[in-house]
Amino acid sequence: MHQGIGFIQDLAVVMALAGVVTVLFHRLKQPVVLGYIAAGVIIGPYTPPFQLIHDEQTIQTLGELGVVFLMFSLGLEFSLRKLFQVGATAIVAALSEIVLMLWIGYEIGRAFGWATMDSLFLGAILAISSTTIIVKALSDLGVKREPFAQLVFGILIVEDILGIAMLVLLGGIAQTGELSPGIALITLGKLLLFMLVSLLAGILIVPRVLGYIARVGNDEMLLVSVLGFCFGFCLLVVKLDYSIALGAFLIGAVMAESRHLHRIEHLVAPLRDAFSAIFFVTIGLMLNPLVLVDYAWPIAVISIAVVLGKLVSCGLGTFLAGRDGRTAMRVGMTVSQIGEFSFIIASLGLTLKVTSGFLYPIAVTVSAITTLTTPYLIRIADPLSQRLARAMPPAVSNVFGMYSQWLRCLVPRSDGPTIFSLTKRIVVQIAVNLALVSAIFIGVSYGARYAAPLLAHWIGDERIQRVVLWSAALVLAMPFLVAVWRKTQSLALLLAEVSVQPEKAGRFTRAIRHVIAELVPVVSMFGVFVLVAALSGTILPPTGFLVGVLVCAAALTMLLWRWCVKIHASMQIALRETFDERPDA
Repeated sequence: MHQGIGFIQDLAVVMALAGVVTVLFHRLKQPVVLGYIAAGVIIGPYTPPFQLIHDEQTIQTLGELGVVFLMFSLGLEFSLRKLFQVGATAIVAALSEIVLMLWIGYEIGRAFGWATMDSLFLGAILAISSTTIIVKALSDLGVKREPFAQLVFGILIVEDILGIAMLVLLGGIAQTGELSPGIALITLGKLLLFMLVSLLAGILIVPRVLGYIARVGNDEMLLVSVLGFCFGFCLLVVKLDYSIALGAFLIGAVMAESRHLHRIEHLVAPLRDAFSAIFFVTIGLMLNPLVLVDYAWPIAVISIAVVLGKLVSCGLGTFLAGRDGRTAMRVGMTVSQIGEFSFIIASLGLTLKVTSGFLYPIAVTVSAITTLTTPYLIRIADPLSQRLARAMPPAVSNVFGMYSQWLRCLVPRSDGPTIFSLTKRIVVQIAVNLALVSAIFIGVSYGARYAAPLLAHWIGDERIQRVVLWSAALVLAMPFLVAVWRKTQSLALLLAEVSVQPEKAGRFTRAIRHVIAELVPVVSMFGVFVLVAALSGTILPPTGFLVGVLVCAAALTMLLWRWCVKIHASMQIALRETFDERPDA
């Protein structure tokens, strides 16, 4: 009972003081995020004369819920449509920014004599800009709808995806102490496979379930269902040894494709605001003002590096991707800060006990400084770009103009589908189906440890158990394997028509095309079998049993061919309908 009263007392102190301080910050026209952090500093253990919080651990747990809701909200803002609209520009700009800032942060850490892990985490902290702060600043300035802002949103989406990958890689480095290129590629490959399958499967299922629930018209039922999906998927992700932040982001991205997105955002917003407020307060709780005084010089250097580094890296990446200098300057100025994702990365280092205690307060302080400068940087971007354009020598200006014109000439212009676009579409479809096949066999292999004790009650022979498990995976993957076969046939026919010309092959043209069209699918399916065997090595039956399973599978496929085609076509139609639907207003 007393513990419950203590928790309520701590929560009352946190929320009451956060409310007072944020009202003050709002009156001063400063970001409310800084108000939450300031409230945490005031009630924190390092601020005299007495401690206002008695159970910091419980508040930290509530702060972790804030991370879940923050990442879930980022996922809800994730839009494949927006990403496709800005396309290559966002990818080039985000990659250039992240790579350069990783390097700058690492070099700054080493220059100050910090440990390798501190320097590495500092680079990761500086690499990701703040979606929350940028969206708020653009909204307050009334430029959220402008073209450069849409490009910024695309860059932030790519950054969020790469930030999730960094969390996974940093966790691996922290646990093993090193990360070889091979392990990094395998880790990223598994992550991309998991994200792709989660998004595809989720988009096929979740929006339809939520649509059915939303039609009832009960907001309480819809909110509970949304939270059930959110926490349930987060639990699954944690069981698979990924971060809870990844799970929250992915399930949010899945729900972003629901036509009831705006209603979901409206219902989740109060919970997000409440728990994210607690999260930012917990950041302030860990801030020791004395540490900030001791590290004032590194804080100043890192703050300048964030502003200038992101301006140069992201602005240059935007320009190199084909945008004009004015847009590049506005984009670079807009993303010149760090925020919530940096806090999550810094928290990871503390949780895994691989970073020093000073790194977290430094990250928070740098975020506060750069957050304060963000609105002013956005305001001066336009006049600064115009002044630079006037001051630029004509020769340099002509070179930049010729470069932009050259890039525009490289863009293919065609009224209809080209051979390249058709080939690209088929290859993407093959890759997606292969990813689903791989995920099925990996999932069954992972679940074998739990299924084996159950099978042991009916099947004593371990070899037969492996036959059952591998056969079950093969049956589940059958529609996608049939799709891979059909798509490779289409690709082979296309390649045969393009690569074998009558002028060179003469009377053998038809025969050579026929050989290519028949041989490519067979070789491809053999490669698929090798891939599947490698991924499911733990449940792969012995050779004799394997041959029998494959023969039975071939016969079953012939019998169920039309059914497999129909199932796969239905999935494609459902996926296309989900993407084509517009969220309600």
